[in-house]
Parts: sequence; structure tokens; C-alpha cells
Amino acid sequence: MGAGKTTLARKLAAWLGADLLIEAPLENPFLARFYENPRAWALSTQLSFLLQRARQMGELRQADLFRTTCVADFMLEKDRLFARMNLEPDELDLYEQVYARVIDEVPIPDLVIYLQAPCPVLARRIVDRGVGFEQGLDAEYLQRLILAYHHFFRNFEQLPFSRVLAIDTANADFVHREDHFTRLIESLPEIRCGMHYFDPSAPVHAF
Repeated sequence: MGAGKTTLARKLAAWLGADLLIEAPLENPFLARFYENPRAWALSTQLSFLLQRARQMGELRQADLFRTTCVADFMLEKDRLFARMNLEPDELDLYEQVYARVIDEVPIPDLVIYLQAPCPVLARRIVDRGVGFEQGLDAEYLQRLILAYHHFFRNFEQLPFSRVLAIDTANADFVHREDHFTRLIESLPEIRCGMHYFDPSAPVHAF
């Protein structure tokens, strides 16, 4: 949250002439309550997000978007990442059982763009965008989330997708610097299999 996923997804979809698939966290009726009392509402929140993803995957299949270009501001694996971070072991077991029943035929992304930023930068952006229930977000929780994503992508060889481009959005500004977005577009053909890092002032390089 606050890394700029939706903003970049919209720009990429417009440039590519692609379909856009975005998550809708405000449609989750449990999310605000989760921020108030994470322990009490974690499972309800995760299951609600999971069913939302299953619905989105169903819409993809019906629209035959598996055979066209689609840009999304999320990857399905992020739900499980949040679940593992927030759920108790027995709750996680229930979540995984539901996941196995409702999620199938998940498309493998051709490219995953991993946006990141330091905790103080993300915290400032969360305050600036003014979503009410996010304003009490604990900095310790945000840091745990950052570390969970780092751990997830550090095990790149075990991931289902073959290309990842990591971008520090504290240095790359796709809102106010059109040249940064142009450099990103120019970099896309350069990205081969593996984990890569994007610097708007330098060539893309592999980790």
C-alpha cells in the first residue's frame, strides 16, 4: 500500500492498450474493522479478499482475457502472503482449504513489477491519500509487510513466474516524471528471465 501499484498499472494499461484489472479493497466490508482489531477480523478480511479474487479470475475466463493483454495491480500470491502474516495456524489451514477450492486456472504473469519503498515513504503516502481507516496503520505492521514481500521475492527461484522487475518508487516517480515512465517502457524489452532492478537513470540490471 502506498507504493503506487494502481497508478502505474493504469498508465501501463493505457500505453499498452491492454485490459485493466484492479483490486477493490474498499469493497471488503471487513477491512476497516481489521485495522481497528487485526486479531478479531483477520480471517474474515482474508476470506473476503480471496472470494473477490476468485470472482475476478472468473470474470477473466468469461471475457477470454487469458488470450489478450491484461495489466493488474495485484498478483494472486499477495493474498496468501497477507494470510500467512496475519492468520493463526488453524485459521491459515482453513484459508488454504478454501483457497484450494475456489481458485483454479490462475494465469501466470509474463512479467511481475515489484514496487517497493522505505517504510517512512509509504507511511507518508498513506497519510497523504487520506483513506480514513488507514490513518491508524501501525508502522510496525507496515515494516513487517515490507519484510514479508522482501522474503517472498528473495526466493525467486521458487516463484511460478519467470520475470520480475523491482522498482524503488522512492527514486522512480511515475506520477510527476514522464521521463521515468518512458524509461520504464523502453526497459521492458530488455527484461529477460530472472530478477531485475530498475533505475530510471541507468540500464536495467539483474540481481
